[in-house]
Amino acid sequence: MDANHYENFPVASILLPKRLRKAVKVIYSFARQADDHADEGSSGNEERLAALNSFRDQLDRISENKPPLTPLFRDLTEVVAHHQLPLQPLYDLLDAFSRDVLKKRYANFQEVLDYCDRSANPIGRLLLHLYGEASPSNIAYSDAICTGLQLTNFWQDIARDYAIGRIYIPQDEMANLGVNEQHISQKIVDDAWRKLMLFQVQRTRDIMRSGAPLGSILTGRVGLEMRLIIAGGNRILDKLEIARFNMLHQRPILGKLDWVMMLIKIAPFSF
Repeated sequence: MDANHYENFPVASILLPKRLRKAVKVIYSFARQADDHADEGSSGNEERLAALNSFRDQLDRISENKPPLTPLFRDLTEVVAHHQLPLQPLYDLLDAFSRDVLKKRYANFQEVLDYCDRSANPIGRLLLHLYGEASPSNIAYSDAICTGLQLTNFWQDIARDYAIGRIYIPQDEMANLGVNEQHISQKIVDDAWRKLMLFQVQRTRDIMRSGAPLGSILTGRVGLEMRLIIAGGNRILDKLEIARFNMLHQRPILGKLDWVMMLIKIAPFSF
């Protein structure tokens, strides 16, 4: 899997129990390939939606106990059966990617949250099922973490998303603070922009913080992995603030030293 994708989520890392790594890789491969149908290449909208519908058809085959037609769905069928995973989170991911094909602006924050509920939260829910920890309270914590990470990725990738025609910042909040699309297209980082992005980052921190108890509820290597994921998201938010929200000119990333320092900081609490 391309290391540039899902970089704020340590995918199938050495921290995960070995018995779960194949399942995690298959789930992320499904998400990555479906996301590429929505984003990559020069296909038109109809072709992109058709490709995503073909994934839905394959999920239907799993639901109906029909044999898979491709290697990806053969692996996914095995993972779903072995771990008794629900299919709805996978359908939700496809809904999010289909939305990316057609929807380029979000009127308000509720619309953004609804997108996150389909684009990010399903991954956390599937992982909880893999861990055997999918209680209602844990799912609520996980949803907060995954939504926070998705929002963090939006603020990190504003310039990249705009290059493919998308803006995930709520339109009403932009207007209320005197920010328009020219700020992004012309890379204008003024007081209005900084005020808008400070608000987005602070709200994202609050959402991430509301899910943080999950890192202590989950034990062992899984709990350590969760705390590292949360730390990674917060570190990106730190970098956005340190750079005074200049993400239009330079995208903040996590380097190897960041991961090492975060691991050193959180590791003692896992033993």
